[in-house]
Parts: sequence; structure tokens; C-alpha cells
Amino acid sequence: MTENVLEVNNLVKYFPIKAGMFGRVVGNVKAVDGVSFHIPRGTTMGLVGESGCGKSTVGKTLLRLNDKTSGEVLFNGQEIFDLSKEQLRHLRPKIQMIFQDPYSSLSPRMPVGEIIGEAVREHNLVPPEEFDDYISKIMRSCGLQPYHKDRYPHEFSGGQRQRICIARALALNPEFIVCDEPVSALDVSIQAQIINLLGDLQDEYGLTYLFISHDLSVVEHISNTVGVMYLGNMVEFGAKKEIFTNPMHPYTQALFSAIPMPDPTVKMHRVVLEGSIPSPANPPAGCKFHTRCAKCMEICKSVPPETYDLGNGHYVVCHLYDDKIKHE
Repeated sequence: MTENVLEVNNLVKYFPIKAGMFGRVVGNVKAVDGVSFHIPRGTTMGLVGESGCGKSTVGKTLLRLNDKTSGEVLFNGQEIFDLSKEQLRHLRPKIQMIFQDPYSSLSPRMPVGEIIGEAVREHNLVPPEEFDDYISKIMRSCGLQPYHKDRYPHEFSGGQRQRICIARALALNPEFIVCDEPVSALDVSIQAQIINLLGDLQDEYGLTYLFISHDLSVVEHISNTVGVMYLGNMVEFGAKKEIFTNPMHPYTQALFSAIPMPDPTVKMHRVVLEGSIPSPANPPAGCKFHTRCAKCMEICKSVPPETYDLGNGHYVVCHLYDDKIKHE
């Protein structure tokens, strides 16, 4: 067993833009443009950034719901895009996803017991005589009662539906789960319950999470490491404490300055970003963030920055640290 459940090296995912009667490719939407990170076993990595930065595309590509354009995705040291259809079928139970909208991701025509148990039966994970008891056990682990099996998704609240989605993923005994904004559609009090449930399940089953979210407070609570994405690129990556106490990239600093403080006596130093995020079909030259960066230099407009190791597993992609690295 490798130390890292998942290793992603220079992952690229472009979506072609087609035009004309014959569907000629005239460009690409550069949704993910060279992203690298790793997730140690039994930990949670938070992935944050504005809408449209490529977070969800990363999650779906890791699970082969999208084909990659280039790069490596290693699950337990094995490249998942090299697997045959039969090998991928055996891998599927080990990598699962919890979707953002718990209602649209559940079939309205199936009772909850079938929704949770459908894939369990398909992959023959438990003998038929143990099936009902196994589904009941999973439901209890996720805060649901066995008598809920015969009910349909529309009969549940939003928080309960998300518990159903978590139970569906957990039933396959996975090692790695992509949580794609699993609490963004829920009330704040329910969010806390779901976050605590995910933490309890991680401790009980040794799960590894990629937690995609807009809510930095939630990411700070649940994550061990944090990656910050902007327009298809990872601009900063490191341990949660390093990122939250010492954000180094101007974009990360702007994001964190928007976190509301519960203490009214604390003076907020808000960094306001000018303009909107550029189109991923036609990103700016050089550093993609330079069009909105208050610290933009001339080199930023033409030369893409390198990835710099600031120590303690803290990486930043920014020209502000060119001189510091050279002096070292």
C-alpha cells in the first residue's frame, strides 16, 4: 500500500469548442490546465476557488467520469486511465462521489433501500441473505433508520437526502470519496451535522476525501491539506495550518480576506478583486491571475510563474517569490 491514496501529476482536461456544419474544432475550454497534488491515506484535501475555476472537473476526471487530455492520475500507485473496462469495474467501488445536489442525484422512482443497495447487488459485495442487514447497518451509520428503506427521495428533507447520498457511497466500502460541495445546498445547522458525519465516517472506516467547496470555514474545519485553484491552475497548496495562517499567493489572500469574522471588534482587511474571472477558452498570457492582481509586475503579463517550494509542503505559483528562491 502506498502512503498516498491519490497522486495527480500535471493533469490536463480540455473541452473542445466546435463550430460549423461539420463540427470543426476551433478552440478549447481549458478547464484543468496542469494540476498536481497528492492526498495521503486517511486524510482530507480541501479544494477551493471561484466558480468556473475547474474544481468539479478535477473531481470528475479523477473518477474517470471525464477522459483526461494528458497527465497522470495514480490511485494506490496505479494509473487509472490505463485500466481495461474489466479492471475499472473492479476499481469502481473503491472510488466514489457525493454530488452537490442531493435531490437531482437520486432517482425519484426508486425507494431509498434500492438506491443505496443497487450497486452493492451489482458488484456482489455481500451474500444475498445478508443484503438487508448490510443496508440497514449502512443506513444507521449515516443517521438513517431501516424503516426509511421503502420511502422515496421526495419524502425526505435536504439533509436526509444528503445522508442517503453518503450512504450510497459508503455502501460500496470505498477507500476514496470525492465530495463535490456536499453541504452548499443545505442550511447552516444541517451543514454542521453533515460535516461531523463525514468526520465520524472517516475515523470509523479510514476514508480519504477530496472535499470541493466554496465555503472556506467548512474547508478549514474538515481538511488536512488545502489546494487553491484559479482558472484551471493550482496556485497554492499546503497543510491547512500553513495555508490559513500564512497565505502567500495574492489570490489566496483575497479569498481568505472575505471569510466573515464572528468578532465585531476585529477590523477586516478586505482585499477586493477587480473585474471578473477571464474565460477559460481564452486565458490571459503569463500568469492567468495578472489581470486582477494588485501586485502585478511586468513579468507576470508574459511569463507563466514556476512552482516554488516554501518548505513544510507549502507550494506557491507566483513571480513574487522569484528573487527569494534565487537567493536561496
